[in-house]
Amino acid sequence: MGELETARVGVIGGSGLYAIKGLENVSEHQLDTPFGCPSDVLRVGQLNGMDTVFLARHGQHHHLLPKEVPYRANIWAMRQLGVRWLISVSAVGSLREDLRPRDMVVPDQFIDRTQQRPQSFFGQGCVAHVSLADPFCAVLSELLADSAETALPEGHRLHRGGTYLCMEGPAFSTRAESELYRSWNCSVIGMTNHTEARLAREAELAYASLSMVTDYDCWHSDHAAVSVEMVIGNLQANAAATEPILSKLMERLRSERPRSEAHTALASALITPKDAVPAETRQQLDLLTSPYWGAWSQETAN
Repeated sequence: MGELETARVGVIGGSGLYAIKGLENVSEHQLDTPFGCPSDVLRVGQLNGMDTVFLARHGQHHHLLPKEVPYRANIWAMRQLGVRWLISVSAVGSLREDLRPRDMVVPDQFIDRTQQRPQSFFGQGCVAHVSLADPFCAVLSELLADSAETALPEGHRLHRGGTYLCMEGPAFSTRAESELYRSWNCSVIGMTNHTEARLAREAELAYASLSMVTDYDCWHSDHAAVSVEMVIGNLQANAAATEPILSKLMERLRSERPRSEAHTALASALITPKDAVPAETRQQLDLLTSPYWGAWSQETAN
């Protein structure tokens, strides 16, 4: 197991989840990364005995638009703090009749419709192409779904699998867009997870999402179009429901510490020969590339 024996779990809380009850022995870390500062301080502690790092995606006071979230800094900071399994807890709209408000979904695919977000750590003289055919870690997603089925409160249902449509936001969909996404067999719609998943794969983090349904977007003729008031009401109920799920998941991760294909995603992805990478870029990416290229130092760069 090696590194996984001491690895941490990361939890990124979306709309409505700005802290985790039950996180003990908390210390706060304000990090700077090669990609700027994360959304908020990172809170490191123990959740049901598992070393856990929590970050509020939009900031503790929800001041960041989806496109303003510093995704690269957030994911980099998680890896810098020793995270190897990353759970996203997010609000989504439903694009299917059977996915009701207050249900939860553990999706297994994405369609990306974002336009204004950096989606890679690489560039500046270093090229890497990670596989994103299966963007969620199947092993971690199964553990998350199993934990949710065990710990879900009455009145909530869990759905395994489904396609998450990631839109740009911050406005909600038009009816025509909502119907288009339904015709593509999408299950839920949100504004953040795809960007995180791409970067998590490059950072060799296993990634899974607990997507909390708050509304029927705007396609359902028997339900009002999505509004902030509607979302907030269901968010509060869903946020409370996540606490026992995360606690159960930490129990499983503490004992199993599963290996994921994501943990070696860069093994066959780095295209540029290391000696051809500019020294500044090599130094910047050392956190990710050192398992394959060795630790960067000025001596090795010369």
